[in-house]
Amino acid sequence: MSYPPPPGGWQDPQSAPPVDPYAPVDPYAGAKSPYPPPAGDPYAAPAGYAAPAGYPPPGAYPPPYPGYAPASRTNTLAIVALVLALVGFTSCITAPIGAIMGHVARKQIRETGEQGEGMAKAAIIVGWILTALLVALIIFYVVMIVIAINSDSSSSSY
Repeated sequence: MSYPPPPGGWQDPQSAPPVDPYAPVDPYAGAKSPYPPPAGDPYAAPAGYAAPAGYPPPGAYPPPYPGYAPASRTNTLAIVALVLALVGFTSCITAPIGAIMGHVARKQIRETGEQGEGMAKAAIIVGWILTALLVALIIFYVVMIVIAINSDSSSSSY
């Protein structure tokens, strides 16, 4: 059942759409221009115009830009290898693990085309350098212990 409209042109305020008081107001809304609308393509060259040598003909637009292609992913193993190689500064055992994982990451990067080649190389370099320093330190300690044992046993004579 529908009701007839109220007398006097009154309208129900709930039936009208709400007005946004912060909406921009166009002062020229509904105004007519004194100029006629342009005919044809407003960007077209005037009649009889010839483009200079080396320029495209009038009306030719440049090709559109290629679409945005997101960068490929960074190899996760390369990131982990670099982190383990750098943690090797404090916990010497992770340096060779990081170096080995760097080799595996480089192989994966060559096969899949992912990013992270530099991180894998850095993991390999840092990992093997720290491993070599660790081995040199162990050898130094062993030599020092052997020297200390030999000097202690030879100096005690009764």
